[in-house]
Amino acid sequence: MKNKMTYSVYQRMQRFASLTVTLVLKGHVSRAKKCLDAVERLYANGSAQTKNAISNVYVYNLSMVLEVHHIDVQQIFPAGLRTEYIKQRNAY
Repeated sequence: MKNKMTYSVYQRMQRFASLTVTLVLKGHVSRAKKCLDAVERLYANGSAQTKNAISNVYVYNLSMVLEVHHIDVQQIFPAGLRTEYIKQRNAY
């Protein structure tokens, strides 16, 4: 019998954030932009749970790592994710 692993949307966003960070840090910015654009589409068209996962997991984790490496987050993020990033940044 096969073990079927199921991942929550939060776990998937965490893995996708890790992939995006890896691409940016390795210099594959154009590929990372494709990931960001895909997440932007999910954020625009997804359910409330998906939007919450993107905001609380993907944007938060990605922005924290990129800021540590002195990468301009606002330049990389698409408009919708940039707005979410600014909301998080101003909340502190």
